[in-house]
Amino acid sequence: MPEQLTLSIDAMGGDNAPDMVIEGIQVALTMKPDLQFLLFGDEAKLAPCLERYPQAAKACVVHHTADVITNEAKVAHALRSGRNSSMRLAIDAVGKDEAHGIVSAGNTGALMAMAKFVLKTIPGINRPAISGYFPTLRGRSIMLDLGANVECDAKNLVQFAVMGEVFARIALNVKNPSVGILNVGVEDLKGHQSVKDAANILQTTDLPIKFHGFVEGDDIAKGTVDVIVTDGFTGNIALKTAEGTAKMFGSFLKTTLTSSPLAMLGALFAKSALNKFKERVDPRSYNGAMMLGLNGVCVKSHGGTDAIGFANAINVTVSLINNSINEAIKEDYARVSFDQAETDQQVDPK
Repeated sequence: MPEQLTLSIDAMGGDNAPDMVIEGIQVALTMKPDLQFLLFGDEAKLAPCLERYPQAAKACVVHHTADVITNEAKVAHALRSGRNSSMRLAIDAVGKDEAHGIVSAGNTGALMAMAKFVLKTIPGINRPAISGYFPTLRGRSIMLDLGANVECDAKNLVQFAVMGEVFARIALNVKNPSVGILNVGVEDLKGHQSVKDAANILQTTDLPIKFHGFVEGDDIAKGTVDVIVTDGFTGNIALKTAEGTAKMFGSFLKTTLTSSPLAMLGALFAKSALNKFKERVDPRSYNGAMMLGLNGVCVKSHGGTDAIGFANAINVTVSLINNSINEAIKEDYARVSFDQAETDQQVDPK
């Protein structure tokens, strides 16, 4: 655990940056007043924000750059032309050991590509994964990958399982997280070969993982397991489906509760319960997706979040750094034995 924690911040990333970013830093400082920040962005735009949030101003060192990676920027273009952007310079600060981790609410694809280029990956991990939280009937769960890798083989999925299990131990404070692979059924014979091979490896290798087996789509909300492993194509669809369903449900609820004077009166009486429900499903509480597998701590905040959500992303980053997540991943991954599992698969059952 570092004595003085310094975070690198892409101050221009996000729909409501830089004001949301600076206010988020101020909110985070009310909980963790000893934090220090390297702020990368347009000084002319940052100055008035810092004046409004004096506590944040005292904790920040501003590094000026007028270059910004937009949400519409293509990944290849960002890599070629974004060397002096707020996002790239913030990542560089971690690569140079000037900061212990980076937080950005900017372009996800560009952030992943730049971070992988600068920070490289943990030895043995060839594909970083985007992890994220899901609210469940049991509390919270973690799912990965949420979009970084459209196609994955068995080894990729096993890597995700190792990284996700470590992430859950730290972020969810679960001593022995359960891990499941998302599939079209729970039976061993179902699914494509990659998920079958990954399950076989997790069942036979010497890992401190409580492997549940296969889980289905409805198990996500049930909270059947603490960690759900899948490829980025499926994970991203699941994430966007959940977000869309939540927005639809919220819209239906609002329309129903304002549909008549009697309904509005009922909503008034139920205000306390409705506020508790809102807190339970508030996406800001689940903000902060780590890009697992990088040789450095890189956390992606939702681009449309507000100051509270960004502060939560900062808190996630601090927790991961203080708990040495990458060292834990390296230690666990060193115990994976692909060779034995592959030998078992090659044995003719006849």
